Amino acid sequence: MKREEKKKRREKEKERRKLMTKAQLSYLRRKKVSDAVWPVFRTLILAGLCFVILYPLLFMISCAFRERNDMNDPTVMWIPRHFTLDAIKETARAMDLGNMLVNTLFINIGCSFCQIISTALTGYGFARFQFKGKKILFAVAILMILVPPQVILLPQYDLFKALGVINTAWTMYLPAMTANGIRAGIMIFIFRQFFRGLPRELEDAACLDGCGPFRTFLVIMMPNALSSFLTVFLFAVVWYWNDYYVCNAFFSSNRTLALTIKNIQPVLNAALFNDASLRVSAREYVVWTQAACLMSISPMLIMYVFLQKHFTEGIERSGLTG
Repeated sequence: MKREEKKKRREKEKERRKLMTKAQLSYLRRKKVSDAVWPVFRTLILAGLCFVILYPLLFMISCAFRERNDMNDPTVMWIPRHFTLDAIKETARAMDLGNMLVNTLFINIGCSFCQIISTALTGYGFARFQFKGKKILFAVAILMILVPPQVILLPQYDLFKALGVINTAWTMYLPAMTANGIRAGIMIFIFRQFFRGLPRELEDAACLDGCGPFRTFLVIMMPNALSSFLTVFLFAVVWYWNDYYVCNAFFSSNRTLALTIKNIQPVLNAALFNDASLRVSAREYVVWTQAACLMSISPMLIMYVFLQKHFTEGIERSGLTG
């Protein structure tokens, strides 16, 4: 039965081709070739991208669990000859990992929470209220995305120095509480796009029930925008976790993991060799530096693994993808 059906299909296909023009036949040939080539081409692109993205991570894992002498052994490529946790333990001790994690989380989680509240209120204001200068102020918010932080860093430093908050967490908390923290412009834009997509009937019903603007935001808008809140919170956590430029401007000592990674060589010299100015070859440092980087990115990788679904859904619902 199947053979007969195949024969009938082939005959119908031949009859249909006889009625086609040369241009139509040429199009079918090109389509057949593209259908055969595209999967192979797509596989090669994905394999290349995976290699580029995963190679540093695989190299990091390979180096972090090997002995220092294995770095000078040309026969050791990916699999360590002597599997050990010594590099992890020595690096964690040198970085004072426990206290460093507490400091980083205090700045990271606190600033992220403050920033999502301030940017949500700002985005809600741009999405729902009409006031003088709205377009100009929103253009300024967009400029926060385009203008690099280096432009305003010196005036910020002078302001914080006058306030006497240099080398304190207030240098990070104050911008976050005023919707002026790290990448705050993108967060304002995300919230604005999401709140604009919600029906105005929700606010009209809340107004009839006697809710003011702020109570409407808390009781009606926030529960409907939980996906956007989660998306912005994840963005904020990652950006504050990886930031070292802004922190380096306001902190004179290593208070976060990113700053410690930036200054890892003198930290390792002081802890392992009792000499912060000692010069050691870069190859000998690899096991410790890769161990430090692996410990630094591990919390973000774990967070992304568990929250990937909510993260992608939040981006789609916020309108960031168009």
